[in-house]
Amino acid sequence: MQLIAIDLDGTLLSSDGTISTGNRQAIRDAQSLGHIVVISSGRSLHDTKELLDHAGLDCPIITGNGAVAFHSGEVIQHLQLPVHISEEMMELAERYHLYYEVYTNEGVYIEENGRNFLEQEARQLYEKTGKPEPDEAAYIIDTQHKQRGLSYVPNYRSIDYDNLGVYKIFVLTFDPEKLKNLRQELSGRVDISITTSGVQKLEVGNPQSTKGNALSFIADYFGVSPSETVAIGDNLNDLSMFEVAGTSIAMENAELEVKEAADHMTKDHNQDGVAYGLYKWVLT
Repeated sequence: MQLIAIDLDGTLLSSDGTISTGNRQAIRDAQSLGHIVVISSGRSLHDTKELLDHAGLDCPIITGNGAVAFHSGEVIQHLQLPVHISEEMMELAERYHLYYEVYTNEGVYIEENGRNFLEQEARQLYEKTGKPEPDEAAYIIDTQHKQRGLSYVPNYRSIDYDNLGVYKIFVLTFDPEKLKNLRQELSGRVDISITTSGVQKLEVGNPQSTKGNALSFIADYFGVSPSETVAIGDNLNDLSMFEVAGTSIAMENAELEVKEAADHMTKDHNQDGVAYGLYKWVLT
């Protein structure tokens, strides 16, 4: 028995945000052989559950970049951000004029003007620098606002976060200088984890919240040794999984650093790359 952790965006999901028939079948084949398939994502628990339900898949879930582990209808691990730190992160994002989202047990909170803020930022940067391309910006913005479990609020300050279980602050910007400044502000801190799932993004969580830590936790939960774990991913937040997994597989569309860290490279996420990797290196 092996435990196989699979990332979502850029890995299991095609560009249209769906799980292909080929990838679904490969996951079912792995399960039928007794392997445990875990979906490991930076997305929220609500969003990930709905994606799997829509695809007809039943898998344990790691979400929020390792903050939340879920199995058989129960949260089996939840690494929260202390309220004072989440509020500090929100204040920093606002100081740098950045769009952000608040991930909680009750779903993802987004300010009502968030989409307009991002569209205006992208438009102004394009007029000034020629980047990002309008189609690229629109795709990124649409992806964020098609998440499941979204709650729109007029103002983040209208929410009482004490009992919501905040586990991630997600920042998105098309302005690399803004993101660079925020990273410098947060560098060296040991009371938070910082990762990214794309060049426009920065994600802050509990210091123990990494996909790698969550993979170790859930492998121990199921009694699977580290050598019998497999990780498949494409972006920098997947590197911590590659560090602990017995076998690591990068997507053809993965970031260069991810490819260099992997044991194997499979096909693109739009070419059933997960299925190809499973059949070639795991289900043989």
